[in-house]
Amino acid sequence: MKTYRKTSIIVGVLFIIGTVSGILSAVFTGSILAAPDYLVQVAANEMQMVTGAFFILLMGLSLAMVPVMMYPLFKKQNGALALGAVVFRGPLEAATYILMVVSWLLLIVVSRESANAADASSFQALGAVLLRANDMINPVLEIVFSLGAVMFYTLFYQTRFIPRWLSGWGLVGAVVYLAAGVLAMFGTNLEFLLAPLGLQEMVMALWLIIKGFNPSTLTAEAVR
Repeated sequence: MKTYRKTSIIVGVLFIIGTVSGILSAVFTGSILAAPDYLVQVAANEMQMVTGAFFILLMGLSLAMVPVMMYPLFKKQNGALALGAVVFRGPLEAATYILMVVSWLLLIVVSRESANAADASSFQALGAVLLRANDMINPVLEIVFSLGAVMFYTLFYQTRFIPRWLSGWGLVGAVVYLAAGVLAMFGTNLEFLLAPLGLQEMVMALWLIIKGFNPSTLTAEAVR
């Protein structure tokens, strides 16, 4: 019987890489972007901004690979839902991360020009636009990510590749995450609503690395 042990380990490691990369990105850039004189801070800490952008890109690419790795297994259960998970948590989610990275890199360019300009007011306005654009990308990312997560955990729940308490936790967390994204689009930021899914994905990552997929369900899938 094929246990797909390597696949479960890779998926678990990708989840950990994605989460740790996101945390590191916030550590490197959070205080800079939140500062009142953020353009001055960006110009003075370019390497930190570039490093933060790299971690965002790494997070996006690693998380985009998760549904790709799971597709050969999930498509046996529901091909349309498996494809939807790949699309939402693959190219669509990765595109939002790339847009975020581009906005940060443009902010570095604007901060350089602002530091060298006699009249920096126009660069201040452009920097504000880029920062606001970045703030608007976040809710879109949360919605795209959570819709993909709903499909992803529905497939996990149906296949029983992991315990149903774990996939059910992910499904509920994804719905709450979606609510947070929708509320954020209307100006209400409830970031604590993102925590249940974030914690679930770390628990699931460790489960996949240590225990792997449920072998009995893999046998049933092979027979079916």
